[in-house]
Amino acid sequence: MRFAILSRSDNKSEVIKSRVKQYLTDFSLVYDEEKPELVISVGGDGTFLEAFHTYKHRLKDTAFIGVHTGHLGFYADWVPEEVEKLIIEIAKKPFEVVEYPLLDIKIHPVGSDHYQQFVALNEVSVKSIDSTVAMDVHIKGAHFERFRGDGLCVSTPSGSTAYNKALGGAILHPSLNALQITEMASINNRVYRTIGSPLILPKHHVCELLPLYHDRSMLITVDHNTEEYANIDRIECRVSDEKIRFARFRAFPFWKRVHDSFISDERS
Repeated sequence: MRFAILSRSDNKSEVIKSRVKQYLTDFSLVYDEEKPELVISVGGDGTFLEAFHTYKHRLKDTAFIGVHTGHLGFYADWVPEEVEKLIIEIAKKPFEVVEYPLLDIKIHPVGSDHYQQFVALNEVSVKSIDSTVAMDVHIKGAHFERFRGDGLCVSTPSGSTAYNKALGGAILHPSLNALQITEMASINNRVYRTIGSPLILPKHHVCELLPLYHDRSMLITVDHNTEEYANIDRIECRVSDEKIRFARFRAFPFWKRVHDSFISDERS
């Protein structure tokens, strides 16, 4: 089997990366950064997101697993004390594949048929640089509401535990092929009125965000990458046809992951 490792680059993570690489090659696995079948992330959730975006072109052929060396590793199943056990599992046993939904994003500029396309593991967020955001929200091609406020966040089920959760959104189980739209400090008056609650859309429902003022620059963040855009006609969001594949060598139920990440386990 071919594998690659991405590290957070701090000393602790680099030491673990070196150990895992050496031991797995000793077991006759092949280190291949170009076409890995398994990508091992060593660090935190930011490192895992970097690993995902590095190999997002290989989603059908690559599975991901995380060793977390940070304070919170929602995507990481393993801790440093378990590295030797993980190495033996990878070398000796085929892994189970667990798939999570992803978000497909298309950014359409004004006056052009061309667009930029992205895929997100967690979310896309849309904010203004120096003022509030004003956007029409369309669902399945029909106008739903006119939003004005700090911004909007569209998340995946696994990403519902990230920025979406901080905004008061619901936590969705990743077996659901859905996306969630969550508001950031909406303004409600006679001109602008929003639903005020997170919206959960199934796979066949497309969400479009249409800025009212095309000349205003906006900040669009896809997972951990932020870019400034101007002259945007619309931002199209839907559940992607692709999924991320996680390599599982042991059971780690989603709700246990949520519990261990956000709730004290003193009584467990």
